[in-house]
Order: sequence, then structure tokens, then C-alpha cells
Amino acid sequence: MISPLIIPIVVLAMLALAGAILAHRLSSADRSLPVTAEWIEELSTERYRPMMRLLDSADIQFLRAQPGFAPRMEASLRAQRTEIFRGYLQCLDADFKRVCTALKLVMAESTSDRPDLATILIRQQVLFSSGLMATHVRLFFYRWGICTVDVKGLVEIFDGMRIELRTLVPSAMPVCA
Repeated sequence: MISPLIIPIVVLAMLALAGAILAHRLSSADRSLPVTAEWIEELSTERYRPMMRLLDSADIQFLRAQPGFAPRMEASLRAQRTEIFRGYLQCLDADFKRVCTALKLVMAESTSDRPDLATILIRQQVLFSSGLMATHVRLFFYRWGICTVDVKGLVEIFDGMRIELRTLVPSAMPVCA
């Protein structure tokens, strides 16, 4: 018989682990920061457009409708798409971290204080990190055909920070190498 205390203890342990992971992600900064005018100009959400459709259920529906369809075909497609999607997530995460680090440098080098930008930056980092963790969980379940994954919110957070950086860098600091 399972003790009634085991379930709350397991839930609390999982929440503590998620909190520790979130704190680690927020405190770690990307050490390679290619803040150049070219990098900022090339930085775009367009590179993540294929990601938006990669896990679309229409492809799986099409596959199921084909003669000779076998469930292992769907499993294989899901596994392949999951790995590709994870690659996109890693790139999105790296780009987001670079943008945030660049914004922190801009704030540090600025002659005027920007508490509003600091507040927005912290809020967006928390939202992005928690959204990224939730996306990884949903991606795990997608792999087994249990749920769908939507990354529009993550891409929008990234885009907002990217636009903020683009507006601040030319006026706030010289281009760094």
C-alpha cells in the first residue's frame, strides 16, 4: 500500500528540481557573444519558421492515409521530427541567451539607468526559461503521440528581445567584436 505522503513528496521534489533547473538556466550566461552589427542584422525569427510547421499533425494525417501505412512509420517520423525540433530549440535558446547577454552589456555600458529594461529582461528570461522547459516536456509527449507542441510564444518572446536589442545597440554602445 502506498503511503498518502508519497505523492505530495514526489510532487514537491519535482517542483524543487524544476526550480533548480530554472535558476541554473537564468544564472548561466553564454560566454561567446558575437555582438556585431552583422550578427544583429542577421538575427531573425525567419530561421525558426520551419520549426513552426515541423510538428504539424497534417503530415502525420497524410502519412496515415497512404496505402501500406504502418504505425512504425508514424513512430519513425515522430522520432525524426522530434530530434530536428530539439536542434531548433537549442538554436533558439542560444540566440535568446546571446540577445539577453547583449542587452545586459548595453545596460551596463549605458550612461543612464534603465530599470524598466532590467525588469522586462528578467521577466522575459523567466517566461522564456519556463516556456522552454514546458516545451521540452510537451515534446517528450509528442514523440509518443500524446500531445502537440506550440512554440509561437517562445519565438515571440525571443523576437521582442531581439527588437529591443536592435533598437538599443546603435545608440547605446559601439559595436563589440
